[in-house]
Amino acid sequence: MNNFEFQNPVKILFGKGQIENLKNEIPANAKVMVLFGGGSIKRNGIYEQVLDALSNYEVIEFGGIPANPEYEILMQAHQKIKAEGVGFLLAVGGGSVIDGTKFLSGAAVYEGSDPWEILAQGIPSLTGMPFGTVLTLPATGSEMNSGAVITKAATLEKRVMGGKGLFPQFSILDPSVIASIPERQLQNGV
Repeated sequence: MNNFEFQNPVKILFGKGQIENLKNEIPANAKVMVLFGGGSIKRNGIYEQVLDALSNYEVIEFGGIPANPEYEILMQAHQKIKAEGVGFLLAVGGGSVIDGTKFLSGAAVYEGSDPWEILAQGIPSLTGMPFGTVLTLPATGSEMNSGAVITKAATLEKRVMGGKGLFPQFSILDPSVIASIPERQLQNGV
């Protein structure tokens, strides 16, 4: 396997061992929020790799982002971002975690009263809090685009959002990370 970097407009770091390069991609002194889903990254060693790479950063974690990321859960993360003074978001997961992180990126700089307005009114996110991704489930392409789909469970709505401010700064694609994915899920992603 040949490692490589590619940017169009997202900087792609592809190859085995690329997670260790997080320290080269995140601004020094940034307080980083690591976002993830159900916790499989803690069982398969990815979480440990991420924390090792971020050993010189203050790290806040937020887990539990479900498939079809839910607004109500994301707003808990949003409150934590504000309360903790987070300056950089890192999505470690598949498309749902990345979509949730895109929402949080836009919500973090939104000046309105309720970030759901971004989705309900179709407001393009021209700026956002900087974020990167560590892809753990290839399937949606969310690691390379600026679109996201968010669900509001209270009203049974599913809305899209996007804009040039929601492209990840970088995405790490390490094929060895997907080794622990069940074969059926890998087939679905392909």
